[in-house]
Amino acid sequence: MLNDATDALIPLLPAGVLRDMAPAYLDEPRGRFRGRAGLIAAPRSVDEVSAIVRACADAHVPIVPRGGGTGLVGGQVMPDGTVPLVLSLERMSAIRAIYPEEGVIVAEAGATLHQIRDAAGRAGRQFPLALASGGTAQIGGVLATNAGGVNVLRYGNARALCLGVEAVLPQGQVMHDLKRLRKDNTGYDIRDLLIGAEGTLGIITAASLVLAPVPAETGVAMLVVDSPESALILLSLAQARMAGGVTAFELISGQGLRFLDVAFPDLRQPFPDRPDWLVLIEVGLPSGLSADDALETLFTDAAEAGLVSDGVIARSGQQAADLWAVRETIPEANRHIGAIASHDISLPLTEIARFIRDAGAMLAGMADLRINCFGHLGDGNLHFNLFPAEGRTRDVYDGVRRALSRAVHHMVVTRGGSFSAEHGVGRLKAADLAEWGDPARLAAMRAIKDALDPAGIMNPGVILT
Repeated sequence: MLNDATDALIPLLPAGVLRDMAPAYLDEPRGRFRGRAGLIAAPRSVDEVSAIVRACADAHVPIVPRGGGTGLVGGQVMPDGTVPLVLSLERMSAIRAIYPEEGVIVAEAGATLHQIRDAAGRAGRQFPLALASGGTAQIGGVLATNAGGVNVLRYGNARALCLGVEAVLPQGQVMHDLKRLRKDNTGYDIRDLLIGAEGTLGIITAASLVLAPVPAETGVAMLVVDSPESALILLSLAQARMAGGVTAFELISGQGLRFLDVAFPDLRQPFPDRPDWLVLIEVGLPSGLSADDALETLFTDAAEAGLVSDGVIARSGQQAADLWAVRETIPEANRHIGAIASHDISLPLTEIARFIRDAGAMLAGMADLRINCFGHLGDGNLHFNLFPAEGRTRDVYDGVRRALSRAVHHMVVTRGGSFSAEHGVGRLKAADLAEWGDPARLAAMRAIKDALDPAGIMNPGVILT
């Protein structure tokens, strides 16, 4: 799909960087966007990235950076506009260095989360950011979208776990900022601008990442609660009792469990009768403290307070994995059922229970549907997904799909929340940001974009419409 501009690029690119056109470079997981490309380039070094970006800047050819392709908001594909060059970081996957005594690992952007976590494990440390797509998701994309995952409650999201970056800016300049410092007050933090910018301000090619100690004692439990209100009180109780030891705190709805019954009937679920609400909690404690004892005490106290009615505490690594499998298989079950609309939202913790109740009532008045609400309750991030009523198909809702999402997002924003919690804005939510974003903040973002990328070649159409 060459045009005059991309055709003219070929002799300017480093030898051996071009890839054959393949559908995998133009796809995104939900199939909402179909990408286009004039060329696919896979550089092997930051110098080759620099040369590619410089050539594209001179020729005014847009660049779409691509990591593992697991993003869910269309940031990795460009369906319209000037035909771009797709720049894949797949060949830059080295672990450059690891400093266990400092708690730092330096990895290239194409390294997957699993590669980084495995390297950290061999050094007796952990990289605590965990995603279901960790075998495919590359750290460059994880940083570009400021991804979160299940351990944000304790360790923070991608931004909190990055000390420095190497990046190529929109005119091809290489920013060498792979510092391993916890403190560096030397002016504007360009690193933090690039993290979460989804490739619109530059291309991250490597990063210095924070490693954490591996907890000596870990424990996992799944507890039955009667409501999200009870789950939030339980969260507060767990945090008070374990003083920073709560690693994950996940909310699971009965609707999600019933979807698992349909999509994965052989998956082991701990409760024969599907409760309306569950909490999955993982704790990590220092040597000398028993995680199982801590969870048992939590269950006893919570039961006496009327917060929980049943529970299971994992007694082995396999049992812990089985409990996590229930939570981690829910997104796959959702895909099997087929959502009308999916919402990645965050709310202040004190607003969550009321939102779940009020949004359910509001949507019931708009359409006959099912809601699967689940997610990272500990950090306020919910996946609030809408599905056809039983026996109906998604196409029946085509006329109301946008109105349903607008209603959800409006309720989130008016309660001080965000319509994009951990997946980014991409192309999917750029119009929402334009509508609901703070005008002064949007103006500042546009000024930054214009200053760093005056030609507008870096992932155009992402974040800012």
